[in-house]
Amino acid sequence: MACRQVLAVWPGQADASHLLGLIAHAFGNAELAVLHMRTSCEAPRSPALYFSNFAEVCRQSGLLAEGERAARRAVALDPRQAGGWNNLGILLQELGRFEDSLQALLRALALAPDDPQTHNNLGNTYRRLGRLAEAERLWTRAIELAPNYPEPYSNLAHLLTEQAELDRAAALARRAIELNPQFADAYLNLAGVEIARDRLAEALHWLRALLAFAPDLPKALAALALVLKDLDELDEALRVARRAVALGPENAEAHDALGRVLEEVGDFDVALAAFERAASLPGANRENALVHRAVLHVSFGRKDQAEAAFDAVLAEFPGSVAALVGRADLRPGSPRELDIARMVAMLEGRSGVALSHHDRMALSFAAGDAFLDLGESELAFRHLDAGNRMKRALIDYDPDATAAWLRSIADAFSAERLALRSGRGAASSTPVFVVGMPRSGTTLLEQILASHPDVRGAGELRHVQRLADDVAGYPHMDLDPDRLVAMGQAYLERIARPAEGRRHVVDKMPSNLLHLGLIRMILPDARIIHCRRDPADTCLSCYAKLFASQQLFAYDLAELGRFHKAYQALMAHWRAALPDSHYIEVDYESVVADLAGETRRLLSFLGLPWNEACLDFRHTQRPVLTASVNQVREPLYATAVGRWRKHAAHLGPLLDALDAAA
Repeated sequence: MACRQVLAVWPGQADASHLLGLIAHAFGNAELAVLHMRTSCEAPRSPALYFSNFAEVCRQSGLLAEGERAARRAVALDPRQAGGWNNLGILLQELGRFEDSLQALLRALALAPDDPQTHNNLGNTYRRLGRLAEAERLWTRAIELAPNYPEPYSNLAHLLTEQAELDRAAALARRAIELNPQFADAYLNLAGVEIARDRLAEALHWLRALLAFAPDLPKALAALALVLKDLDELDEALRVARRAVALGPENAEAHDALGRVLEEVGDFDVALAAFERAASLPGANRENALVHRAVLHVSFGRKDQAEAAFDAVLAEFPGSVAALVGRADLRPGSPRELDIARMVAMLEGRSGVALSHHDRMALSFAAGDAFLDLGESELAFRHLDAGNRMKRALIDYDPDATAAWLRSIADAFSAERLALRSGRGAASSTPVFVVGMPRSGTTLLEQILASHPDVRGAGELRHVQRLADDVAGYPHMDLDPDRLVAMGQAYLERIARPAEGRRHVVDKMPSNLLHLGLIRMILPDARIIHCRRDPADTCLSCYAKLFASQQLFAYDLAELGRFHKAYQALMAHWRAALPDSHYIEVDYESVVADLAGETRRLLSFLGLPWNEACLDFRHTQRPVLTASVNQVREPLYATAVGRWRKHAAHLGPLLDALDAAA
């Protein structure tokens, strides 16, 4: 009220306008804060502090260009003011100009060597420059200088998540939240830890806790949209992503998240526009958006455009691991020697690029797979073994407990029990489940079927797993007929939108093989297709792939072989327990040898007429979002059959576990 009285007498008075801006900012009214502070800086002889504060308010409001102008005016007016250099450094950081940011923040540190905020901000810039040891040192020093300052705890949590030190990361993020229960970045970083642990429900909890007090924060909504996407809540994910963009039209993360959700629902053109908009906005998200644009082309089988897009990323960001790995994976069987050389140079520390734990893993898998394609077994397994050791160290997997779990599923869903429950679920022949080991050809079968005009390929859906998770005591439970019908109806409702009126929807989640008994109970008219492939070929292909989702059994050769044996036993049980009218097995090798014959057998099983488009499956325009995205865009080739034999000398633990002779 006092400020307004001053302004009533003296409109535009700088001190009152600046103070009103600070008050508005304290109350969380960013728009009003910008308005008042802008007015204060337009007055003659406004001091450097006003421009510096205005710069920070602009940054927080996403007005980066205006903020930079204000910050530069601040340091020009008073080059001895550390705060002005600090705010300029943060703005340049968010604009993606990291070397310029570094110089500004080093200037701030020289002026205020014991300022914890400067240490924290400088740590952020070092992280963006890939100088991770310096970043960690600065954040640690910031904590020493100010133990109750939450920002460095949160930033360290983010770094440790990238380095796969997830327990430490979670503890630091929680400490940041304890120090400031309304610190948004700490909630985002804690959600990031849970995503890295593949605990999406926990990530959802922390994001919803953040949105409870910051419901209009674009970056929180963008993060929520991506978690919802991964949970197959696509309608809600799209709604949340669009809200993020509406609230943050200049927020690159929001546009990038929208693009990724649109890719998932198959809207190529709008997704492409979202990625290009994200890449055009100021900030540090440009590399991610450009990589996602390239991956979008991959998903839709546009390999030439994808290669050009990856090339563009690497021209601008030579150290982009995601772009390099994506380009190397584009053409299975024929890796580019230049890409292999660059990957090896990065792994050996000869490129000057600092690698996160995940980057090093991704490069190890990609280089190993490329050397497999070249027949260089020694080099291939040097890299694959390193990548798999890194991944295995991150996960909690008990092979004995897993084998016992698979046996318990077979015991719970005996043939007698399934016969007693026969026909009691929701009646619909729409669902088709393609199951099998990862890398066994499930994506290929889905692509063949989805090329038929009466079939929609829906990808890997989590719906059945979520239904099973909601059943107390699963798999040893006794459900009444009404509950079975309700569960079946719930599944059918979730596939109604992707069905788009077609006769069949293919759900190719490989792990649904664990739940075929439940599927038979709740969807008695569903068809089940089991895709089989030579065990050693399947396991080698798994061992050479860093999966996006957790395939916990895949990162140790002996454990991989043991899981495959347990899987074979479970599938033998389903083969005996399920009727031939609703269950069929298809061998990958048979499809390679006789595509037309096996396709006719599949279509006959589903009651569908012949359609030539199924033979031209690689040109079918639909998004493919699994690890086999590039393979299904290639002609069928027999070189993958028996591939393991040329590498048998390195597969001893696997072959022993499989009881296979080399």
